[in-house]
Amino acid sequence: MSESEQRTTGDAKALATEAAKELLTRTGADSFDALVVLGSGWAGAVDTLGSVDIEFDAVELPGFVEPTAAGHSGRVRSMWVGDKRVVAFMGRVHSYEGHDPMTVAHAVRTGIAAGAEVAVLTGSCGSLRTDFAPGQPVILRDHINLTARSPLVGPDFVDMSAAYSTRLREITREVDASLPEGVYVATSGPQLQTPAELKILHQAGADVVGRSIALEAIAAVEMGAEVLGLAIVSNDAAGAVFEPFEESKALEIVERRSHRLGELLNRVLTSS
Repeated sequence: MSESEQRTTGDAKALATEAAKELLTRTGADSFDALVVLGSGWAGAVDTLGSVDIEFDAVELPGFVEPTAAGHSGRVRSMWVGDKRVVAFMGRVHSYEGHDPMTVAHAVRTGIAAGAEVAVLTGSCGSLRTDFAPGQPVILRDHINLTARSPLVGPDFVDMSAAYSTRLREITREVDASLPEGVYVATSGPQLQTPAELKILHQAGADVVGRSIALEAIAAVEMGAEVLGLAIVSNDAAGAVFEPFEESKALEIVERRSHRLGELLNRVLTSS
């Protein structure tokens, strides 16, 4: 698609509305209360998140593509979490897989178009702090979008000054007071950062680094949803120069904790 043919925000939302209609038809739901996007290694969280209603391949809905990144499923599940109906996307696609920002944010837009007023965005991340060890979940209070891209195209400005819901963050801390908050920096990938780059990111105020969440959060805010970001530390990015990143090891750290993460999300959503 050439620059002159680039989709606008309105085009992306129209496609999401089409996908949402098919999602509601397939699930028999009138609407959803919340959506959850499960990041790398998080797919197992659906087993403790709530009771399953129906599950199928997301590519059966308009506009969806199959994830190719390790630790991401292409399945979507309709669930009951307490008295709330939740749509859980068991994986995501990324810009580094060759997808444009509209495609990256499509699941979030679809869930919101299907009625979800809460968007829970999860992922794995590298720690830029010595007190955020692998296995530590972190509540996101803000992000730095260094992808140089946006899922918004058009003349309207979107206020991102309160992108991550204070209300949802407070509920999450009430559920688990041990969880710290941090600033997430989103980079494009697929390469990881050099030690010098990591030092700059930390000096800029970032606590954790990843390759997702930010574009989805922007799209969710533009559509009026409350956003909760939750990332689990999968590796020590600050020490990458001494301990090279191992994808399988990082993925295993998240997968081992996925059931507990699902229980955490269950308690947050039932309290929200």
